Amino acid sequence: MKIADLVSMLTVDGAPMRFEAYDGSSFGPLDAAFTLQLINERGLRYLATAPGDLGLARAYVQGDLVLHGAHPGDPYEALRCLGGWRFRRPTPTEARVLLREMGWRNLLPPEPPAQESLPRWRRVMEGLRHSRDRDAQAIGKHYDVSNEFYEKVLGPSMAYTCAVFPKPDASLEEAQEEKFDLVARKLGLERGMRLLDVGCGWGGMARHAAANYGVQVVGVTLSAAQANWGAAAVERDGLSQQVRILHSDYRDAPGSGYDAISSIGLMEHVGVGNYPAYFAFLKGKLRDGGRLLNHCITRPDNKQDPMPGHFIDRYVFPDGELTGSGRIITEAQNAGFEVRHEENLREHYALTLKHWCANLVRNWDACVADVGEPTARVWGLYMAGSRVGFETNGVQLHQVLAVKTAESGDAMFPLRPNWGS
Repeated sequence: MKIADLVSMLTVDGAPMRFEAYDGSSFGPLDAAFTLQLINERGLRYLATAPGDLGLARAYVQGDLVLHGAHPGDPYEALRCLGGWRFRRPTPTEARVLLREMGWRNLLPPEPPAQESLPRWRRVMEGLRHSRDRDAQAIGKHYDVSNEFYEKVLGPSMAYTCAVFPKPDASLEEAQEEKFDLVARKLGLERGMRLLDVGCGWGGMARHAAANYGVQVVGVTLSAAQANWGAAAVERDGLSQQVRILHSDYRDAPGSGYDAISSIGLMEHVGVGNYPAYFAFLKGKLRDGGRLLNHCITRPDNKQDPMPGHFIDRYVFPDGELTGSGRIITEAQNAGFEVRHEENLREHYALTLKHWCANLVRNWDACVADVGEPTARVWGLYMAGSRVGFETNGVQLHQVLAVKTAESGDAMFPLRPNWGS
């Protein structure tokens, strides 16, 4: 039995794209827009020993599974097509046939790609999940890839979080500027205030708040590469008297009595079990009437397992965890915050990812030179797949605005929101 025969046998309702294998067999429509080509035996072993997204990712990242008809920097259309390919489990009799036809050698897993993190059970040797050391390793895995690479993908804003598009045809830079300004308006920033920006990334929010609202800012990030880039940008922009970017765990952020805290894209790394401590810590950093803006990716409900799929966990965000906005609001309230506003920006994140993929395609050769083709393929796959997830409501992006209300009940909050659209 040929490889394509095995694929055909387990396919339900036909293949939405063509499949070709190194043994000369093929399956699927000849006029398909996309073709999956299995190049070699190692690719087959990846697929056979890790069914699902992990095996596909391993073969794709190594170049053993080639996707024709789509650029590796933006395989969005192909992933939407691939999402319609449905498989069934083999019957016991079919499973025996598959084992016989494939041979035992193909059931021995090859060495995973160098870009892959250890499985969760092996990471225990590196410390408990969300301990300080393990968090630092996980953050470094993702954010210390290459500042030059991120400059090419993210653009001048160096903002690696959901933008806010004032209109559908706004540029990525306009949308990231609007995101920072929306956060500043929700926080009610005014000249002379003090802002703590936890998980500050490359310092975009800190610099925007200082330059446009005249506030004093402390930004903290666990990524050394981000901290170095952000500190240089602060110096370049002439904001050294207003902004400090620290290479630090957010739990070591200095000072107290802040007027506002922005947390943009940090909570995905905190761990759901640590939400009570996270919110209690941030509440302790604020003055009465101080505001917290929490901006993070969420699940569409509060019932799903917070752990990500194997591809995201091994290749993108090791130890990342997501839950629904209801759980986030509940934990904020349980910590003593008064939640005043929340909104879902998932369509904006889909647009953001579209722009990032376009940047990766445009700068593909330079990005490959920076990080290597396997890593560049990981980012194209991750960003295009995430775009599909946001468009189909598989994931969401919520901003939750909360206040440390005084014991008297005074939230020092306007009668109606005054930050506009």
